[in-house]
Amino acid sequence: MSDQANQAFQGTYQGEPAVWLKFGKYEAALLPEVGGNLIAFRDTSKGWQLLHEPTMDEMESFKARPFIHGIPVLIPPNRFEDGKFPWNGRTYQFPVNEPSTGNHLHGFVHSETWTVDDFGTTATESYVVVSLKVDEQSAVYTYLPHKFTVKLRYAISEDGLHQHVLVRNDGDDVMPCLFAFHTSVNAPFIPGSSAKDYRLKLTIGDRWAMSERMLPTGEYQPLTENEQLMKGEGVYPFFESLDNHYTAVAQNGRNRMELTDTKNGATLVYDVGTSYKQWMIWNNGATEGFFCPEPQVNLVNAPKSDLPADQIGLFSLAPGEIWEETGRLYVK
Repeated sequence: MSDQANQAFQGTYQGEPAVWLKFGKYEAALLPEVGGNLIAFRDTSKGWQLLHEPTMDEMESFKARPFIHGIPVLIPPNRFEDGKFPWNGRTYQFPVNEPSTGNHLHGFVHSETWTVDDFGTTATESYVVVSLKVDEQSAVYTYLPHKFTVKLRYAISEDGLHQHVLVRNDGDDVMPCLFAFHTSVNAPFIPGSSAKDYRLKLTIGDRWAMSERMLPTGEYQPLTENEQLMKGEGVYPFFESLDNHYTAVAQNGRNRMELTDTKNGATLVYDVGTSYKQWMIWNNGATEGFFCPEPQVNLVNAPKSDLPADQIGLFSLAPGEIWEETGRLYVK
């Protein structure tokens, strides 16, 4: 492996400013001006695109609603009833941006411009660090009035793509720390394979019952036969339309998705760490091509739940405190 092949540099992706990483057989691209989205992760030796990337024609719609390509960052994630977010004796009002449910959806950082703090190559990896600092001058502060910093570090190496997220409370009051990645993976990710060749495993526990407004009722629903397969030996990812919310229950010490191409015997692993108490899974109305296994710290609409905070991932950060978690995408 020559040193020349391993690089980290600023360039463009479909005309958008990007930081590119190359190491061995892998390459990745991050878009600092579109929410710090890790938009591409590829095995160039085999021509595999592991994440769902936008075409040039899709770039404008992607920038307008950057949820179904790459790895968007959601703070706070998913839906909040009537846009209301009760916290610490106050109620924040978020915009109701999903008229069909009357809810707020997906938070405020997915379209912000993040700062490129560092990028480079070492003997073992190529990496990039980006951050978002929220204070009174930030648009995010309008709705989430806390001072905080979010840092993302992505690195590629012979072990695939490593993902590290850190949230630090820079203010003088306790803040909510609700977080998710709206990760979008290709199925198929191998040229010449069919989605029918793919089997999905996900470390789920129970499925939350959801209201007509897509908000959890606090009750669980029994898993179907296909969901039991998803939890066990694997299932075709598009067996029905999925927009489901599950508890996360680690298996063999890990909280992860596994997507296997049975034709080629390759498995994409997305190991996300046990701070993520919930999974969302969305498969675009059972349309083959891609789906989103979304590791989520918190239950949807968590501030309105009476369940124990640790159970539903309703995390808080005191002044000066840090929350962090890691994940990894790799092929075995």
